[in-house]
Amino acid sequence: MKIIVDGMGGDNAPLAVLQGCAQAVTEYGVEIIITGKKQELERLMEENEISRQNISIIDAPTVISMEDDPISVVKDKRNSSMGLAFDLLKNGDGDAMLSAGNTGALLTGATLIVKRIDGVKRAALAPVIPNKSGLVMLIDSGATVDCRPEFLEQYGLMGSVYMKKMYDITNPRVGLANNGTEDCKGTDLYIASNKLLRENKNINFVGNVEGRGLMLGECDVYVSDGFTGNLILKTVEGTSLFFLDFMKKLFGKSIISKLAAVLVMKDIKAFKKKSDYKEIGGAALLGISKPVIKAHGSSDAKAIKNAINQAKIFASSEIIEEISENIKQR
Repeated sequence: MKIIVDGMGGDNAPLAVLQGCAQAVTEYGVEIIITGKKQELERLMEENEISRQNISIIDAPTVISMEDDPISVVKDKRNSSMGLAFDLLKNGDGDAMLSAGNTGALLTGATLIVKRIDGVKRAALAPVIPNKSGLVMLIDSGATVDCRPEFLEQYGLMGSVYMKKMYDITNPRVGLANNGTEDCKGTDLYIASNKLLRENKNINFVGNVEGRGLMLGECDVYVSDGFTGNLILKTVEGTSLFFLDFMKKLFGKSIISKLAAVLVMKDIKAFKKKSDYKEIGGAALLGISKPVIKAHGSSDAKAIKNAINQAKIFASSEIIEEISENIKQR
């Protein structure tokens, strides 16, 4: 399995990317193609004693910054680390691609260079987050702000296929984000989306699910437009950080609380690990004709390593083929 990695994307690039790639080669037996400024990448690998085993570097003279216009990845910065990574994926030089860089550019490049699956109207960012029952996918979390009902129907379908293939959920429950459980609740978009999701026989639609239901395990796939989904995702991330900080302060207040912390430290560490995005690695960009993973912008080496494993499993799972087949049936 060969994974293409944007070596210059992310807050901690390129060093964390290089370290994560080397760890992934050792742990997951993959081959890695890293795109980026070759001289800088090779210097960092030598200085930090990072193994070059099964890692090749393709020189890319420019970088897509977080401030760049997303369209630059297909225009004036096509020769960037992200742009070249997309060209390699499009040409079949690798099985999957990932980047921790500019999300808008990643979506634009995937859509215009690699292309969407035939019949898919919009690609969607689909992070998987922990909840009471295990894991839940939030789709879309920011790719498409202005949606139509048929977009949300396809999100439910694509998310269902992904959760079935990646996490062995036999018949994923698909819920629609809403401010009430009744079918008549929500805006015109959500009322119409509810109807389409309910009529699709390839989707195990459980109806509208309120915000609290996301974390209480009422569904396995949580469908929303990109604007709403991004707000939900950032709220969940912020709540998790707040709660972990609160526990840290709580168990450090006194000698008694510190002693109590020792007794429950194993459980605290387990909760922290479960809520850590680094354990999953990144968000799949569903609807694209080849596997693309968006790693978190602040990814460290561990997150990059796990995102590579995610890309590896995605590429070998036949998710794209099943999505394509289901889309054709509509």
